[in-house]
Amino acid sequence: MPYFKAVLLDWVGTLVVPKWGPVPGRPRGARWIERTLLHLGLDAPETEIRRISTALSEAGRLPEVARNWSDTSADAHREGYTRWVRAAGIDPALADALYATLSDPLGNAFAKDVAPTLAALKAAGLQVALISDIHFDIRPAFVRAGLDAHVDSYALSFEHGLCKPDPAFFGVALDRLGVRPEEALMVGDRSAHDGGGVEAGLTTLLLPPLTRTTEERLHLVLGACGITPAPSR
Repeated sequence: MPYFKAVLLDWVGTLVVPKWGPVPGRPRGARWIERTLLHLGLDAPETEIRRISTALSEAGRLPEVARNWSDTSADAHREGYTRWVRAAGIDPALADALYATLSDPLGNAFAKDVAPTLAALKAAGLQVALISDIHFDIRPAFVRAGLDAHVDSYALSFEHGLCKPDPAFFGVALDRLGVRPEEALMVGDRSAHDGGGVEAGLTTLLLPPLTRTTEERLHLVLGACGITPAPSR
C-alpha cells in the first residue's frame, strides 16, 4: 500500500528540461536564444548567442533587476522581464520574441521517465497535482504529451497570486486534492522554492535539476511512495 495519498510535482527542472537552462559547452539559455533568432528568420551564430547570453547574465545580477521578480501574476512577471532586458540592452523586437518563446508551454521537453512515473502513481491510486511558479498556463503541454489524464489538479502561481516557498501556496494544492499535508509528498528541484513544502508540513523530496530528457530520476519518487516500478521492457 502506498505511503501517501497524493504527490505534488514541480514542473520546470523536475519534469521538463527548461529551454533557458544550461547546455554543456554552450552559453546559458542557448536553446532559448537560438530558437528565437531562428524563428525571427535571423542567423544564430554562436557568437551572437553568446553576446545575448552574456548581456542577460550580467543584467540579471544587478540588484534592481534581481529584486521584485515575481510569478504571482502574468503582469508582474512581464514587468520583471522588461526591467531585465532593458538593463541588458536587448532590442525591443528581439525582447518581445524572446518572451514569446519563454512563455510557450510547448517549448519544454518532458523527461523520458515522466509518462511511466505518472502512470504508475495513478495505477497505485495516488492523486497527482502540479504546483509551479509560472506566469502562463502549462496545461497545454500535458495535453499535447498525452499526460493530462494522469494529473488531477494544477496549482499555478499566476492563477492564485502565490509562489513557493509560501506555505499557503502548497495549501492551495492540497486543498484542491482534499488531502492533509502528512498525506502528500512534494517533489521538486530547488531547495529555496520547493523546499518550502517542509514548512507546509509535507514530506519533501528534492531531485537534482533536470538537464537532459534522457535522465531517469523519477523512480526515486515511486520509491518514496512505496511503489515498486514496473519492470522495463
